[in-house]
Amino acid sequence: MQEAVEQARPFFRSNDFKLSELYRTCIERGFLRRDQIAANTFRRIIKQYDIMTPDKDTKSKKRLAFAKQYANECWQADTLFGPHITVGNITKQTKLIAFVDDASRLCCHGQFFTEENSINFKIAFKQAIYKRGLPQMLYVDNGCIYSTAELTCIAARLGCRLCHTPVRDGAAKGKVERFFRTCRDQFLSRQLDLSSINTLNDQFIQWVEDHYNHHKHSTLGMTPVERYALDVNRIQYLPPTPYLDELFMLEDTRSVRADNTFPFKAQRYQAPVDLRNKQITIRFNQIPKGKQTILKAIPVYYKTQRIGEAKLVDLYKNDRKPKA
Repeated sequence: MQEAVEQARPFFRSNDFKLSELYRTCIERGFLRRDQIAANTFRRIIKQYDIMTPDKDTKSKKRLAFAKQYANECWQADTLFGPHITVGNITKQTKLIAFVDDASRLCCHGQFFTEENSINFKIAFKQAIYKRGLPQMLYVDNGCIYSTAELTCIAARLGCRLCHTPVRDGAAKGKVERFFRTCRDQFLSRQLDLSSINTLNDQFIQWVEDHYNHHKHSTLGMTPVERYALDVNRIQYLPPTPYLDELFMLEDTRSVRADNTFPFKAQRYQAPVDLRNKQITIRFNQIPKGKQTILKAIPVYYKTQRIGEAKLVDLYKNDRKPKA
């Protein structure tokens, strides 16, 4: 709601407008969808959280300077609105999802996307972990992509505490906000090649690794990479197994039928072992809206143990030939 309102307000010349007009602008501009929130709910939340009034409590809130003692104790994550690029015949504004280590100010990973959603956040989070190890805590705001059950489940599997800032208190994530300011001043101010999202990401990664992470930080007295390296013996990485990607998947429960099959997305899958009449947990990647994909294999877990992969039922293969 807060993000949508902030994007819609520049379309009004003054602050003298009705909430119904603001709601209509959010819908027409694609900041919100009608199936997400009704007009009456929109008005109620606006009034309940005083979204349209200046946040005096946040500005005058008492704050203390702090920093984590060790690298990877805490990562701060947020989203920055970036430049526009042309995708096909449509011009879209890019969104930068970035992770900054609290102790070293190191940019663990950052990536531009054309859509800000839970799928893209998971992609960026996965890359950050592969590159810089496991954080003990992930500190994010209350945006929709940071408050999903999927992210909560992933964090629990990784042993990472998922913590949210107070509502409407963006200053609580000061280090990632400061990184975004540096990004605006030193990277987005450049003459960038905006021909594609991949080209933009290549330029950003080069700037992060060659300039930001290796530039002396005024507070640290050393570069973020040098500060991060002081705690290299404390950094924990994911163990090398062929099932790492399954840690970042969605999960759901299914009841296995008497014929050792279970339904998923209008398809029937056969359990990898005899699990008849048992409750199992399956993991799968989220399928983007508008796409119909039939998964050929689904990881199956029983009592937290990985059993194998369920595959689509082959009725002809299961047919037993009569004895001669």
